[in-house]
Amino acid sequence: MSIDIAVIDYGMGNLRSVSKAIEHVAPDRRVVVTSNPDDVAQAGRVVFPGQGAMPDCMREMEARGLRAALITAARDKPFLGICIGLQMLFEHSEEGDTPGLGLLLGVVRRFPAARMVDERGAKLKVPHMGWNEVTQAIAHPLWQGIADGSRFYFVHSYYPEPADSGLVAGWSAYPFRFACAAARGNVFAVQFHPEKSHTAGLQLLANFVAWQPVANQMPKGGASATA
Repeated sequence: MSIDIAVIDYGMGNLRSVSKAIEHVAPDRRVVVTSNPDDVAQAGRVVFPGQGAMPDCMREMEARGLRAALITAARDKPFLGICIGLQMLFEHSEEGDTPGLGLLLGVVRRFPAARMVDERGAKLKVPHMGWNEVTQAIAHPLWQGIADGSRFYFVHSYYPEPADSGLVAGWSAYPFRFACAAARGNVFAVQFHPEKSHTAGLQLLANFVAWQPVANQMPKGGASATA
């Protein structure tokens, strides 16, 4: 039986909540949680979620032999990254001085302690945890039916800093503005958790299921070229 949507299991994160949210918005699609590279290759769409520390996530992904399958999927089929699944697409993370997949140009940075104060001078906590507004930086099919400024649920201590501003699909602020969504070709990835973000999050997942992206625009160089 063919797989419509593969949710990547590399041992990190609450995959059940992600798969159940997708099943809720796409009851007629076959959704499979898998760590099998062959399933990833067969699937029509791929969701790359995750929670935890970047070094652990990269190590577990490599141990399951998923690198090549993920890179291929990010080049030729609708691909949604969530949380660490966004961060791992970039070249490098400050968390553990860890190389990423290099599919998107840029780095992942930790919220700097010196800047973590609000407008009244009160100290802000890291990780950034809770609901926050997202400003849509571009028009994109995955934003369809979602009002600009809608609130999504975040849990993170690191954020992506794309080298190309054209990658940025959405912004949030804590307390400074940071990229919380990135898009290129058939890839869309978010720092927040759509599966925990109620109506707006479910709409984004439904948009992903229906999305028919244009021909891929993922780079063929960088860290992925030797994978």
